[in-house]
Formats: sequence, C-alpha cells, structure tokens
Amino acid sequence: MKIHCGFDIAFELPQSTPMILMLSVHPSRLPDLLSPQHFTFSPDAAHRDYKDSFGNICTRVLAPPGRFSVKTDFFIHDSGEPDIYAPQALQHQVEDLPDDVLLFLLGSRYCDTEHLLDIAWKEFSSVPKGWPLVQAIVDYAHNRITFGYEHACATRTAFGGYNDRIGVCRDFAHLAITLCRCMNIPARYCTGYLGDIGVPKDPAPMDFSAWFEVYLGGTWYTFDARHNHPRIGRIVMARGRDATDVALSTAFGPNQLVKFEVVTDEVLEDAA
Repeated sequence: MKIHCGFDIAFELPQSTPMILMLSVHPSRLPDLLSPQHFTFSPDAAHRDYKDSFGNICTRVLAPPGRFSVKTDFFIHDSGEPDIYAPQALQHQVEDLPDDVLLFLLGSRYCDTEHLLDIAWKEFSSVPKGWPLVQAIVDYAHNRITFGYEHACATRTAFGGYNDRIGVCRDFAHLAITLCRCMNIPARYCTGYLGDIGVPKDPAPMDFSAWFEVYLGGTWYTFDARHNHPRIGRIVMARGRDATDVALSTAFGPNQLVKFEVVTDEVLEDAA
C-alpha cells in the first residue's frame, strides 16, 4: 500500500525562539519512504536533527520572529495489514522483564499511576493476565471517555481523563497506559499519522493521532483505546513514556499555533 503523508504547520512568534520539532517518521519506518521527507521552513532557519533517548528523530531549529511555518510532503509504503491481533500473548512477571522495559511500568508526567492504582486493581484483578487484561483495559478507557476535539486540554493527566470523562486521543492513550502500568503491564505512548484508511471517513479528520503499545510475550503490540479496533496504515513518528516525550513541537518561548493541516491518504493503484 502507498500512502501520501504530509503537513503544513505554522506558528506566530513574538521573538526569535528555539524549538524542538518531533515531526519526522520514526527511524524504523525510514526504509519504507518512497520519496524524501524533506522539511521546508518559511522563512528559512538553521536546523539540525538528533536522536533522543528513546531513539526518536528530533529537529532543533531557531525560529525567527513573526509567522514561521514548517511543511513536508512525501509518500511511504505500508503493508496494508491491520494491527496485529495476538490473543495468546502472555504477560511477563515483573522480575523477568528486560531492564530497558521497566521504565514503562513507572508513573510519568501524564500517567499518574499513584492515583489510579487502587481503581485498576478493583476493576481488573479478576481478569486473566496478558492480552485479555489489556483488551479489558482498552474497552474500559474507550467507554469511559467521550471523544471531542473541543475537549483537548494540554494539562489533563490520566486521572484527570478518568474523572472528566472527556478528551482527545491522547487522553484515551494516557488512561489506558496508566491502567496497564498499574497492572504490571509495560506500556508506552506512540504518536504518528493515522488516516481514515479502511474505515468510514471522519467528518473532522485529524491525521496525527496517539495510540499505545504494550509489552507481552517479548513483543510490543499496538492498541488504540480511542478507536478500539485494528486499524490500517499507522505511520509511527515517536514513542515515549507519555505525551511529554513525543510532543510535536516544544517552543522555548511564547508562541501561538496558527495553522495545522495534516494529510494521510491511501494512493490507489489507478491513481498512482
């Protein structure tokens, strides 16, 4: 499957401002690129890439004052297969987990496990461990929160989402991740492109999305508490503990987002 991806994002800045942008596809997807993923900055600005501690590609840029935009447009190959379904995947004992996976059992900025630990054990202690337990948590988060772009809140934690019962994709992910961690299942936050491929078109599409992965049976598996259905065409950009680690943009100064357009469309064979 061939997918057309890209974005056009612009900020209004009162002064020259250092920024970190996490807008590249993840290194694991670079071999799938069918055309270069070049960023175009307007006005032009000095920039360079580096990899963070999670292996994500980050771009450092000194954005000039005024309107500053960043764009890209590229094609990428995807298997066209839906998220893997592995109901027999087993849960590890904590003592058997690899050292580098333990981090994803701990609380973090938006995954406040200390507030949800008792709730998690009350709700899920009788559920069989492994895949059934993760799916029960995903079902719970999916039903607990009502989705709406107008419900976006940059400071809402998992416990906040649990109480507010409203949110966007990141809130579904944070709640499910936190409940998994409370039940000793390593879980990490993911962000990337997710178009309406193989499903009815969303009347208000927003093709950057958040989902999460859990570590079962020695493998990281994808789950999506917002959609709660295997999807086609996920293009991961970054992974981390929560939204703090994978923010699309981090500005070290005042700024206003003034444009945000994203495209993720399947390219049909007869249109290629």
